[in-house]
Amino acid sequence: MKRHILIALFLAVLPACGRAADTNQAVPVSTNKPVENINRDLMVVAAVDSVIDATHSAAVATNKSAWESSIAFGLTLTSGNSDTLLANTTFNTHRRNPTNEWFFGADAAYGENNSVKNAETLHGFGQYNHLFSERWFGYLRADGLHDGIADVTYRVTLSPGAGYYFIKTKATTLAGEVGPSVLFEKLDDERSTYLTPRFAEHFEHKMDEHTRFWQSVEFLPQADKPDNFLINAEVGVEAALTKRLSLRTVVQDNYANIPAPRRTDNDVKLISGLAYKF
Repeated sequence: MKRHILIALFLAVLPACGRAADTNQAVPVSTNKPVENINRDLMVVAAVDSVIDATHSAAVATNKSAWESSIAFGLTLTSGNSDTLLANTTFNTHRRNPTNEWFFGADAAYGENNSVKNAETLHGFGQYNHLFSERWFGYLRADGLHDGIADVTYRVTLSPGAGYYFIKTKATTLAGEVGPSVLFEKLDDERSTYLTPRFAEHFEHKMDEHTRFWQSVEFLPQADKPDNFLINAEVGVEAALTKRLSLRTVVQDNYANIPAPRRTDNDVKLISGLAYKF
């Protein structure tokens, strides 16, 4: 009985004292207690102290920001027989935990050829995934696009839906998504709103700790006019130069089966630049 009382008192005093007490001080114990019982009491105290340390370390790790972000820049200039300018920038950030995932991104490009504008795009997106299991998830996504050359004043897509990770490992992920969408756009000064199903696929593979490859495609056919559809695709590769700096090359393809009048249906961009991770 005395042994249990002593252990309870010692454990109650320990958190208040922390480690400020001199470790060289003798621990008062009853001289009537066998040596093996004293050792067992000290082992219990040490175990509790280890649990406290582990809990504190886990709390510190949990409070650490899990956002992974990068920003990339590219610039091309020529002068002489032709004067050209092409500038682009991309920002991406994401965060994952066992039940939720957040993805946000934006990119912009501007170009001129002999003082004639030949590129003017601004694009942004945000997506939230809630995982119901290790592979199944529901999502909410919003996309916005402005393309001055293609006469797209704005195109906004709002998409709820469901997704599934066909592959989900530390090095490789492959996910499919499907759901209804509503699309708002102003094309050649004409506004329209329509419903469309959304089918999407995302793939990413880390070849090693320095190089990664990714690919995605999205298909959006108008519900009541299937020949009016959009396909947005992207392929990219990134190779690390230092811990935070990398070289990134991306190909983007935006296809509109019914484009604005006097505009082509396919726009392809090759973007190469330096990316900084933070």
